[in-house]
Amino acid sequence: MSLYQTLADVGSKFISKPTLFKYGFNLSPMYRRSTAKITCVSSDLLHIEVKLPISYKNRNYMNSIFGGSMFSAVDPIPMVQLIQLLGKDYVVWDKSAQINFKRPAREHLYAHFRYSDAELETIKAAVQENQETEIVKTTLLTSKDESTVFCEVHKTIYIADKTYFKEKRRKKS
Repeated sequence: MSLYQTLADVGSKFISKPTLFKYGFNLSPMYRRSTAKITCVSSDLLHIEVKLPISYKNRNYMNSIFGGSMFSAVDPIPMVQLIQLLGKDYVVWDKSAQINFKRPAREHLYAHFRYSDAELETIKAAVQENQETEIVKTTLLTSKDESTVFCEVHKTIYIADKTYFKEKRRKKS
């Protein structure tokens, strides 16, 4: 178990999961370096909002937000969010990512991460049937009013039954 998982397990005994998710990410060195901040986490963890402000810390040579900052602002959220939503009986890993830059970002950017109850049930059913599955989550980095898309990130996420995954890894070694 990682340091972050241990802190989440212990912390969730004293602090609500949404509060722990928000402040855990915002205070962690790995996420702080992205220069983004989680601004809102719904009480059911199904919706998370992120703000990536433009600043001297993330401006590139062309005076727009560095692409690496855009990606790192959204990279960990869908996977960690899904881990929290599915619980301990599942293994969840990022498998791949594709990033498409649409236009230079010279303003603050915003991202919304959403899962639905129906989507979670579909994932659980697919894992129950096949022991593992993959999903693709798309995140848009947009203007505040969401009218302009600056960047689009497609993340392929692998989900498996924990027992099946351990056995599969054991057989490969």
